[in-house]
Amino acid sequence: MRKFALAFVAAMIALPAAAETPVQLKKADGLDKVEGNCAACHTLAYIPMNSPFLDAKGWDAEVTKMIKAYGAPIDEADAKAIKAYLTKNYGG
Repeated sequence: MRKFALAFVAAMIALPAAAETPVQLKKADGLDKVEGNCAACHTLAYIPMNSPFLDAKGWDAEVTKMIKAYGAPIDEADAKAIKAYLTKNYGG
């Protein structure tokens, strides 16, 4: 029980420190749409983390999934700008 308590306390100390490190995405057209739409639901760290695995089709599928499966309220123009930004800057 003591080990669990120590691990819990260590995790509680580490989590806020990790949350304070903002992700710096590449400055380019469409970044404002990514930050305004994507960051509303999840960390932007997923973008560089997944970029080695996703090309234009992959990013298109991801954005479409966020809208259709998860209900992200992203309009068509923003979705197009987000897909273009991700493909150009993080297209694997």
